[in-house]
Amino acid sequence: MNVEEIWRGLRPGEERAAERLVRALRLAPLGAEEGRLGGEWRREHAARGITLSQADCLVAAAAVGVNARVATGNPKDFPMAGVPVEDWPVGR
Repeated sequence: MNVEEIWRGLRPGEERAAERLVRALRLAPLGAEEGRLGGEWRREHAARGITLSQADCLVAAAAVGVNARVATGNPKDFPMAGVPVEDWPVGR
């Protein structure tokens, strides 16, 4: 999911740098367990009137699955309990 986000945000001429970055990443799998966890988070938060995106829940679940942190410029998008989040401000 994050690889797609990288490619979607590229400007002309950034493709080579993006390829190097993606090759250096440790990619976390998305499977049934991550889908279950992401779905639980969305359901639980929706019951409290909080809408979480499917993509953010799956990214968080994948990170939890490999015991990693979520690095984001939008830490408020990851209020799930037990998800370590690092704020990586962009353009601030």
